[in-house]
Amino acid sequence: MGAGGIRRRLTATAAVLTSSALLALAGPAVGTAQAAALCPGHKVRTLPFSTGRTVVYRSGGYLCAVTLPERAGVRQKMAVSVQARGSRPVRDTGNYTHHAGPVTVHAGHRCVWVRGTVGRASVSSGWILC
Repeated sequence: MGAGGIRRRLTATAAVLTSSALLALAGPAVGTAQAAALCPGHKVRTLPFSTGRTVVYRSGGYLCAVTLPERAGVRQKMAVSVQARGSRPVRDTGNYTHHAGPVTVHAGHRCVWVRGTVGRASVSSGWILC
């Protein structure tokens, strides 16, 4: 193989490695962007736990939440629940690969309780955003 062929092969290998590194670094940001696309408004809270995170958004008097797994693409039990004080919780539970939710409630100025589950781990906020 001539010098030109070696250079082309090295350039192609470097391009693949660079692309892989960029995708690996962008991984966590992709989940956050996905949550933002699912819920309107601005992010007000992120509730992390060992197997994922639940992200809460506010738009006017409405709150929206999505649970995202650390390992997207693997079908597993996921759930998200939002309860405005004085109301029943709104839930989404199932075996999903990318997210549970979004669930939206009208909270007005009331406190909310948010829960999220991925696999066996979960998070529970207590009354927040009062």
